[in-house]
Amino acid sequence: MSREPCFDNLLKVLKCERPDRPTLFEFFLNIPLYEHLIGYKLEEKGALLSDPKNAIAAYQAAGYDYAMILGSDFSFPAGEVEAKESFSLNDGVLIKDWESFHAYNWPDPDSFDYSRLKTCEQDLPQGMKLIVCGPGGVLENTIRLVGYENLCYMLVDEPDLAEAIFTKVGSGFLGYYERCVSYDSVGALMCNDDWGFNTQTMFSPADLRKHVFPWHKKTVALAHRHGKPAMLHSCGQLQEVMEDVIEDMKFNGKHSYEDTIEPVEEAYERWGGRIAILGGMDLDFVCRETPDAVQKRAVAMLERTRERGGYALGTGNSVPEYVPWENYFAMISAVKSRE
Repeated sequence: MSREPCFDNLLKVLKCERPDRPTLFEFFLNIPLYEHLIGYKLEEKGALLSDPKNAIAAYQAAGYDYAMILGSDFSFPAGEVEAKESFSLNDGVLIKDWESFHAYNWPDPDSFDYSRLKTCEQDLPQGMKLIVCGPGGVLENTIRLVGYENLCYMLVDEPDLAEAIFTKVGSGFLGYYERCVSYDSVGALMCNDDWGFNTQTMFSPADLRKHVFPWHKKTVALAHRHGKPAMLHSCGQLQEVMEDVIEDMKFNGKHSYEDTIEPVEEAYERWGGRIAILGGMDLDFVCRETPDAVQKRAVAMLERTRERGGYALGTGNSVPEYVPWENYFAMISAVKSRE
């Protein structure tokens, strides 16, 4: 469903305005779907987010106004996690005490190559921009390095060590985004950092406000100083901290919604006008329902938001391989029916 890209439409959404036409938003798709959209097989399956040319071709073919990529290979390597359909948040731990903290090879964002953000300019169609996401986020990477249960204990038993780890991870991400945001090809930043379970935040709001939110606030301010918006992708029940997201961190848009937590229709009525609502078609719904039902809900959401704006259509999380293609295409076809 190729359309001429126009990043200004997404910018209007992120300003809580009405875009000139219905606008799509997705965090990421999946390798077989990317390959279907671009019409050829990818040689390096795991490198799509780091290869702007392929990402640009896929997102353009599906009708998006942007392509989502990683700005460089910057990351916080953790220990090996056993490959299963699910995994423990306590696997792959590398930092347990001050000795392992000092022994860890903390990455320097300056030591990575960001040239893909410049060289891809020749591949960007007129009107299209990149959105740079991170290799996870501040809380996610801290959990990967320390372990979820270990971090819970550490925040109580060794708060100075916990603070030092958060500072190392947070400052690393801030440096990464600082290098990315300066490129003309980059139109916005995405902070992707899961903060919640289905019923509550993963840590107390007080701990999040002390250790996690300040780094996101600095990243959003960084984006705004460059005249660019910043979006948050975070799963889970975040009702207790949504005022922080909107008023303190000042994110322009929020992504990730589930019907079991708060359907996107309700989220739009609650938060719309104060922050852009991105995606939200519940992933379980998109998987289980018929293409007709998926399209009808997508059309209804576009109609609900047509006058007030501040909404872009997409799934509540992403498009993993188990999503039926016919349902995904039924969803995004809704924008054509409303143009």
